[in-house]
Amino acid sequence: MGFTIEDMLIISKSKYKMEMIAGRNGWANSISWLLMVEDTVITKDFRGKELVVTTGLGFGTEEKLLELVTALDKRHAAGLIINTGHYIKEIPESIIKFCDNCDLPLLTAPWDVTMSEMIKDLTVRIFFQTQTDEQTSAALIKAIEKPGLKDEYIEELSQVFDVDGRFQIILLTTDDLDSMDSVERKRIGYRLQIYLENISHNGHFFYYNGYFVLALNAVDDASAKEIIEGFMSRATHRMPDRHIYVGVGSAVNDASNIAISFRRAVFAARMSIEKAESLTYFDNIGVKRLFYSISDPLILKEMSVDILEPILEYDREHKADLTITLHSYLENGGSIKAVSDELFIHKNTIVYRMNKIKELLDTDLENGRERLMYYLATELLSF
Repeated sequence: MGFTIEDMLIISKSKYKMEMIAGRNGWANSISWLLMVEDTVITKDFRGKELVVTTGLGFGTEEKLLELVTALDKRHAAGLIINTGHYIKEIPESIIKFCDNCDLPLLTAPWDVTMSEMIKDLTVRIFFQTQTDEQTSAALIKAIEKPGLKDEYIEELSQVFDVDGRFQIILLTTDDLDSMDSVERKRIGYRLQIYLENISHNGHFFYYNGYFVLALNAVDDASAKEIIEGFMSRATHRMPDRHIYVGVGSAVNDASNIAISFRRAVFAARMSIEKAESLTYFDNIGVKRLFYSISDPLILKEMSVDILEPILEYDREHKADLTITLHSYLENGGSIKAVSDELFIHKNTIVYRMNKIKELLDTDLENGRERLMYYLATELLSF
């Protein structure tokens, strides 16, 4: 996940007497660049993940400092380091509270630290970590595209991952992502990455083939769920202008199986998009898991249409919902009450519709094999 606030603190706590005083939930924020800022004007050009350093020269009042942290939060900065002791003697409580509320890491380094040396040191570390990240992304892409050629990616991945351990792929996308220019796509990627908390070196984030990819390594089910659902909550709240779709692949063991988790995540992401739902777990989609490995989606559609044609035609001609009713009936084990509750339709209407369905399909739906056939057909319609 790049050079993070946590990485920086490990190096800087003793070397530069750096302390983190607020926004601790942002400890895993990765840093794209380190910038000295003494005026908020420059922040309008931020792309995301910038770590700002200030002496406080232009932020000597509480009001000015609040203006700065507000701008950094809006621009999805990685955090803020304040060089305390001269222009800013003490951090106001309102600033600490703001940074805690928006998970913006707020750090301090004392005035006797040579800021130019610190910035140079950390900038070099960010640069080298960025190179490492690009190599890791390339190795993961090889694992996705050529899983059988393990020698081409395993050595690179072993530098950062437990290659014999557990991997899980999560895909994130939004409308028109693949048609964006690289600058806009990178800006959105930076924003999304900021919302992924509690991930440091057990995860890697990159763009590939129309999706932002999060590869988790050695993360258990409970922690993965917390990361994913926490991300969804923050993204929904902080990016109301965009609908984010997420597909979660199955957890697999061994780096050679990363491609399996990726393909399943693609299937789940496509289902999220088609159903306009924010989050789909491949492992939770039931019988549809059988469909994802079929390489000819047209034959699936044809099979469902052939089987259901009598009621599909009736729905078209009468603007009815027999197909929806049939699916609900079969999914609820033939319970009229359950269908009535689910569709908010009176039970007598459900009984009438089911009689019509049985007449059109020429079946009483009592045979288990027939029920399964029609259930799969109704599922396939939405595939």
